[in-house]
Amino acid sequence: MAISVDIEKDFKGFSLRVRLTSTCSSMGILGASGSGKSITLRCIAGIETPDRGKIVVNGKTVFDSSQKINVKPQERHIGYLFQNYALFPTMNVKENIGCGFRGKKAEKDEKIQDYIKRYHLEGLEGHLPSQLSGGQQQRVALARMMIGEPEVILLDEPFSALDGYLKDILQRDMQEFLREYKGDMIMVTHSRDEAFKFCGQLMLLKNGSTLTSGDTRQIFENPGLLEAARLTGCKNFSSVCKIDDYHVYAADWGITLRTAQKVTEDFTYVGIRGHWLQPSMVQMENSMSVEVTEYIETTFEHQYLVRNPMKEGSACLWWMRPRTGFEEESQKGVPPYLILPPEQLMLLRE
Repeated sequence: MAISVDIEKDFKGFSLRVRLTSTCSSMGILGASGSGKSITLRCIAGIETPDRGKIVVNGKTVFDSSQKINVKPQERHIGYLFQNYALFPTMNVKENIGCGFRGKKAEKDEKIQDYIKRYHLEGLEGHLPSQLSGGQQQRVALARMMIGEPEVILLDEPFSALDGYLKDILQRDMQEFLREYKGDMIMVTHSRDEAFKFCGQLMLLKNGSTLTSGDTRQIFENPGLLEAARLTGCKNFSSVCKIDDYHVYAADWGITLRTAQKVTEDFTYVGIRGHWLQPSMVQMENSMSVEVTEYIETTFEHQYLVRNPMKEGSACLWWMRPRTGFEEESQKGVPPYLILPPEQLMLLRE
């Protein structure tokens, strides 16, 4: 992918300011609802027109407010998979797929049949969307998008309205589809798991502005910013006071921590993901005494809110550990101490 987006858009009282540059074949845009994810995609596709800025896709300028360039959506060679698939309810499968065709009229029927076979929709040509399963609807929407042979595809939260089982099945199908697709993809999502699973690079949006961007795994490992850590799912944070280059005092938890990362004056918080806390039977470096204040039962893991009883009024941390069985007691396996490993600590700026 070679895409550059630098736009501003005021939309129904909402201001969007996005700067995105990527050469990765799979890009994710992660943010809470209302952060501007879908508007960004619609601007790239040409469905919405930015007020100012420039959009370049694979070397072609498709929008430039200063040069009065605004290429029509159908001429941008960009495919768009809508959140609810947006199939035409009164058109059958064959007709819906045909809506995406951009070639010569004489080749249309043959091309449609080709894509019906590619997406395993044989026998469903005459069915309306209401007669299809969720997976079949997604395959029709993909076929309609891909029959136009787009250079870039845009996926707008394609799994947001699905239940757990169907979502798992369709995510597996989507991964297979993306392995075969030779072009580039941008996906918007509010799910950190989807972003991690599908996207090599990631941009985080907050309140219509770009928070940070970069390699997905690096952002999860070291988000750098407090809000970026929150958006990627971290729940445990404490303000810090620097002791020396590799030690901080976590004021909210009441413990001194050694860090693997060098501490500079601009770091004001430390964070750690709840799955990285390690149980210990003995007190040692980076360990905290454990008092369980709340237990949350989930299907496949135990979740605890724990605090340091040695500090009055200390803030709680989330700790997650796998279940070994459905009958396992919640207090079984709760240790006297939890270790916050230096290599898992994230030093953060506001």
